[in-house]
Amino acid sequence: MNSKSTRSQANKVSFSMDDFAKALEEHSYEFRKGQVVRGKVHNYENDGAYVDIGGKSLAYIPIDEVSLQTSGDWAEVLPLKEELDFLIIGDQDADGQVTLSRRQLEIKRTWEEVAKLQEDGKSLQVSVVAVNKGGVTVDLRGLRGFIPRSHLSERNDLDSLIGQTLTVTFLEANQDTNKLVLSQREASRSANFNQLEIGQVVEGKIVSIKPFGVFVEFEGSTGLLHIKQVSQTFIESLGAVFQIGQQIKAMIIDLDEGKGRISLSTRVLENHPGEMLENMADVMDSAEARGERAKQKLLQQ
Repeated sequence: MNSKSTRSQANKVSFSMDDFAKALEEHSYEFRKGQVVRGKVHNYENDGAYVDIGGKSLAYIPIDEVSLQTSGDWAEVLPLKEELDFLIIGDQDADGQVTLSRRQLEIKRTWEEVAKLQEDGKSLQVSVVAVNKGGVTVDLRGLRGFIPRSHLSERNDLDSLIGQTLTVTFLEANQDTNKLVLSQREASRSANFNQLEIGQVVEGKIVSIKPFGVFVEFEGSTGLLHIKQVSQTFIESLGAVFQIGQQIKAMIIDLDEGKGRISLSTRVLENHPGEMLENMADVMDSAEARGERAKQKLLQQ
């Protein structure tokens, strides 16, 4: 090979290497902490995995940042060569390598879902994972939540709830403080409200008698039969008319889900003023038929 040919090839090699270096410099590899990137798992290590996100170096994801789900084979939730989203949690080092997390990205997205569910007032399901004196700890899609004992349907044998799935709604959800407090009782009340309607005749048990009215428990809900809604005739003392544990039928005349109030009436079932006081048994025996007539009048108002 002559010297002219050798110099020509050297020039070509020199040019191509310079051109490649220039191309690398022009390509932006600026990755920032908090940025969401897409990448493919390149290979596994004992304590994590390397991910190709298109940078100068492979990115690294530690094993404890792979997923919110701590059980099972972590390689199953981080399959090789499958394109996934990752959150950058560590800035580039001297070699251009960044640290990634799927777990923190899942937390971020789960909190976004929680905020939407809370805004819409929707209930959701959680799994009970532990018990303490104050209530139970639950898992909500990887987030840890708490249900106070007073907001559980079962308040005595809490250990029996471990492993159970409960329907709950939100009492407090604060991503900044990582606080998630839930209520099974409120979710149950909300579900019951959805099954009730004005004009419906319900049957329940009197659980409390107050000077202003009696509280009636029925189908998991509690309604108030105000003293003015008992009869068209004035009543001086409700204790002289009702007793605790007594079964009674009444019509729903108002529902206020926001305040959790159910207003009841037996007054609307009377055929004449004072009938509830004179012959309550007759009113109760034909409450459904009376209720149909009263409902029509109520809805026309």
